[in-house]
Amino acid sequence: MKRITKNIIKNSLKRIFLYRACLIRLKLMGVEKVFSYTLANETGVTSDQVRKDFSEFNIKGNKRGGYNINELLEKMEKLFHRNKDNNIVLVGMGNMGLALSKYSKFVQRYMNIVATFDIDPFKQKIRSGIPVYSMNRLKEIIDRFSVKVAILAVPEISAQEVSDELIRHGITGIVNFAPVLLKVPPDVIINNVNLCDELESVIYFVHKQMKVNGTKNLELLYKDMKY
Repeated sequence: MKRITKNIIKNSLKRIFLYRACLIRLKLMGVEKVFSYTLANETGVTSDQVRKDFSEFNIKGNKRGGYNINELLEKMEKLFHRNKDNNIVLVGMGNMGLALSKYSKFVQRYMNIVATFDIDPFKQKIRSGIPVYSMNRLKEIIDRFSVKVAILAVPEISAQEVSDELIRHGITGIVNFAPVLLKVPPDVIINNVNLCDELESVIYFVHKQMKVNGTKNLELLYKDMKY
């Protein structure tokens, strides 16, 4: 039975990403050990929250003597399976798909886009670093490279159909850039990324903050007028 998908990235996992970025920065500065309160200050949480997050993902260390940065990073590498290559396919070579296919950070973090797919014959003829295939070769490529994760960057109207095809051929995890909530089986992991929603949320809070600041300024002006 299919279900409507929602984002599956927990806040605790998002914080692990922040901790890792902080640890990498400290390591580059020559720091060897770190305390939970240091990570807390750098990431805007409490020391208790850092320890709780570490415990959730079974990341252990010497709390009193400080955490060894190399050991923490090694445990996080294993958490994200960076000890092996993770092959990925990308479907949809429009502006978004093209940009994603050229993003160099994927390779640096052991995520390899082994192939891209598009229904446009012209795009299939383009010769670049990553080949563009027709959709009828999807199963062949997924099987050849043992792919389990896909990036979906297709128009909203075709997103559900393409996701069904991906799942039918063995994909169990999808990063979905299409502005639609997909219906998938319970054992398929979906992360919905809607850039417009993200941008509009920032716009909302910017204007909210402007309104708050404007109200404060009016209150100050009123006080000055009284005196």
